[in-house]
Amino acid sequence: MQKLLIRLGINAVALYTAIYLLSGRGITHQFENWWEILWLALIFGLVNALVRPVVIAMSCPLLILTLGLGTLLINTLMFVMAGWIGTQFGVGFEVDGFMPAFLGALIVSVVSALLSLFFHDEPRKHRPRPRRD
Repeated sequence: MQKLLIRLGINAVALYTAIYLLSGRGITHQFENWWEILWLALIFGLVNALVRPVVIAMSCPLLILTLGLGTLLINTLMFVMAGWIGTQFGVGFEVDGFMPAFLGALIVSVVSALLSLFFHDEPRKHRPRPRRD
């Protein structure tokens, strides 16, 4: 349960950062309270957990051809999809064009990666050193 709450918090901060930085520059948000961004983070997490693996599996040849750069497009699609699903519940955001969506997905990825460095999901296990005889 703690791992889920940490991931939800990281997603919430990353989404809020992206929406705040791009607000008025192609992204229009619909939330007003902090708990609404938590709902949006939950939607974003569900989209990434349920839809993203299917899209990655279907686009595997494209990912190989582009040497992994196609994942940036998949992240952009997941960002837009989470915003659209959120707008159906009144907590999402609208994206005007590809570039704001791409930048938003990039910001979410960077902030999420940085926060994941500081808030580990589980403690790292120390491996014993090999003995030299």
